[in-house]
Order: sequence, then C-alpha cells, then structure tokens
Amino acid sequence: MGASSRVWLLLSYKVPREPTANRVSVWRKLKKLGAVALQDSVWVLPGTAHTREQFRWLASEIDELGGETTLWESKIMDGDGDWLVAEFSSLVEAAYGEILAALKRKRPDLAALGRRYQQVLAQDYFRSGLGHKVRAALLAAKGGDES
Repeated sequence: MGASSRVWLLLSYKVPREPTANRVSVWRKLKKLGAVALQDSVWVLPGTAHTREQFRWLASEIDELGGETTLWESKIMDGDGDWLVAEFSSLVEAAYGEILAALKRKRPDLAALGRRYQQVLAQDYFRSGLGHKVRAALLAAKGGDES
C-alpha cells in the first residue's frame, strides 16, 4: 500500500497547564506509542485497530485530566506521504541501532536488551528490516549465553 493511500490517525489535544506532570505524562505516552508530532499538540500514528484503540484510551485519559481531545482519520492528499513513513522508520531504526551497538559490548544485559527490543518492535509499524537483524542478533547472543 502506498503511503498516500494509507489511513493515518491524528490526535489533537489540550491539557491544562497545571499540574505540569499531566502534560509530561501525556507526552511520555505518545512517545511510548511511537507517535510522531505534526505540530505541538497534533500527533499521528498509522491507522490500525491497535493504534485506534491506543489513541482512544489516551484521549479518555486526557479528558479525565480536564483536557480536550479530537481524533481524526485522514489520508494525505498532496504528495505521496513517504516522508511520514520515513519519519516513523527513522525513529525505530535509531533505537534498533542502539540495541545492536549494546549487543557488541562486553557482557551485554540480554534481558534488558530483549525488553527494549519488544518496546521498539511495538513501535515498528512498517516492519524495518533492521528489526529482523536485531532479533537474529539477540537470539544468537542468547544462544551463545546458554552454551
């Protein structure tokens, strides 16, 4: 499916300025989802059943904090939208690269790296080829540990 025909989910929100911990909490949750900021308070994710559910949960939480949310489904009309796919891909590829670098260190913490891999995989909406390499490297390192 070309990037221009993809469905994208957009979340626009406002959170009261005080307490600031609420704003930080929302930001952290957006980052954990791997959402990309289009503007200060407009974030985007690929349109899947999982991301729809996640944005709905987050919108509910924001509303409970006294904030306001609007959710949209959208398609990119001008251009091909490949830049947005590239944005998502660059985020996970950087994280995968960090995992690979950590695996090359002496006595890497395989359990922690495995958990980090699972976190990044959850944000890998376009299934980066580098993710497959990281998985193989983790499995090889774990196999080498057990012998």
